[in-house]
Amino acid sequence: MSYKNNISFIVPKRKFFKLNLIELWLYKDLLFLFVKRDFISVYKQTILGPMWFFIQPVFTTIIFTVIFGKFAGLSTEGTPQILFYLSGITCWNYFAECLTKTSTTFVDNQNIFGKVYFPRLISPLSIVLSNLLKFGVQFSLFLMVYFYYLFKEDTVLNPNLLIFMFPFLIILMGLLGLGLGMIISSLTTKYRDLRFLIQFGIQLWMYVTPIIYPLSSLNGKLKTVAILNPMTSIIETFKYSFVGNGSFSWAYLTYTSVITIFILFAGILIFNKTEQNFMDSI
Repeated sequence: MSYKNNISFIVPKRKFFKLNLIELWLYKDLLFLFVKRDFISVYKQTILGPMWFFIQPVFTTIIFTVIFGKFAGLSTEGTPQILFYLSGITCWNYFAECLTKTSTTFVDNQNIFGKVYFPRLISPLSIVLSNLLKFGVQFSLFLMVYFYYLFKEDTVLNPNLLIFMFPFLIILMGLLGLGLGMIISSLTTKYRDLRFLIQFGIQLWMYVTPIIYPLSSLNGKLKTVAILNPMTSIIETFKYSFVGNGSFSWAYLTYTSVITIFILFAGILIFNKTEQNFMDSI
């Protein structure tokens, strides 16, 4: 606050990077309310309701098995095709949902953002957490299929100690989707066309991620492009830890961790800068 001729002026604090964890904690009840809203509203007034959490990955797995497994004959490195595709789809769906829904944060919440104050980061964080609940449902489906093949006599699976890194992989996927989503959401306040490109871009991204094929099947520039994809090491580590097949590398996982942290910090910075004047441009 500054004074000039006995007139006071309220000047907003403008920080390029602001992450007030104490304030976020004080608004934890609002965060949980948003999580509940996001989780329930998706399939509200639908006939099958939460069953869609199971139906979507099941149908996608069946389609991938028929098209890429049976017709195209792509290798799964000895892993049962259904288990191979379902493992990739389960992880990818969580990341893609976080990215897609977070990327429209400002547009979707413009009415409430313009009426009441609360830490704006609450909104994208609630999306990541609500999608985590959905991921938990789909992961339970993966576990059912996984244990079926694990105890099947003619199937050999080799789980290892890296399976305990599973929570870390979830955190990486959530933070990567959060960071990218906040960056895109900030850009869509001025460039609305990005909303139409995001779905197309995510579909393309999925095909440069080893979901329908193992990383070991790539060579040359294609393998280099796949390795530079931060989701590659997450998917491969997940498959390797549960099944025993895959291309695990500490170097690749470290690269993904560094990229995720960088994107997250960049996302928070851009998000905070945009929230200061987005109501003038939205």
